[in-house]
Amino acid sequence: MSFTTFSAIDIAKTGAGFANHWIDQVAHNMANLNTATAEGEEPFRAFKLVAAPLRGGPFAPTGSGVYTAAQVRSDAPANVVYDPGHPLANDDGMVQMTNVDMGGEMIDLMIANRHFQANIRTVQSAREAYQSALRLGTGQ
Repeated sequence: MSFTTFSAIDIAKTGAGFANHWIDQVAHNMANLNTATAEGEEPFRAFKLVAAPLRGGPFAPTGSGVYTAAQVRSDAPANVVYDPGHPLANDDGMVQMTNVDMGGEMIDLMIANRHFQANIRTVQSAREAYQSALRLGTGQ
């Protein structure tokens, strides 16, 4: 498959790959939602992905798909909760938790899932269109 002939499939595959990476990142953030750290230690900070357009190919001015350009840590402050019975609590009973926002992560998960579905549907539609075009010459 050459890039020029099947560019819709190739571009959609990069989008689906990015969405898959995004879903994995959200799952990692959600898995660390209840991670506690002792006072003075660096808490778990949520990661966010940065997408960038691929350059090159027939659509060079606008890009030819996407890739994960960076994985950045959130700079939001860590949550501090009162839990005097926690083994990592300080003298005041405060425990340092993550800065993961469960609501925001769920929204990101839904968007990434829709992004993945749309790209897979694009691959399927392009494949069906290419197959139909090939059948035109055979008279079927």
